[in-house]
Amino acid sequence: QVQPVESGGGSVQTGGSLRLSCATSTYAYQGWFHQAPGKEREGVAAINSRGSTSYTDSSKGRFTISQDKTMNTLYLQMNNLKPEDTGMYYCATSSIEWAGLRSSLYTSWGQGTQVTVSS
Repeated sequence: QVQPVESGGGSVQTGGSLRLSCATSTYAYQGWFHQAPGKEREGVAAINSRGSTSYTDSSKGRFTISQDKTMNTLYLQMNNLKPEDTGMYYCATSSIEWAGLRSSLYTSWGQGTQVTVSS
């Protein structure tokens, strides 16, 4: 398995945008997960090999997940960022066709990239 490698994190003000990238390979499912300080890691967005996407209520309408199969890259475009979006963002892959946003079904994880949103 290829371990994902994230990039693109940084510090922005409320309402700003960031684009996260993840160097990975094509799997049944690829996803982005967020871990806020002192909290458990939770799903943000996921995409399967056919391009079907899943979002949480928090990310829907603000974030967009996409993949470039030719470049083996996964992206997360984050717009209208809020302070509660602060934390580490992890890219992960799963070989399970129905993984969706279930973090327990993802087997390969990156080291994460830090996103800080100030008010």
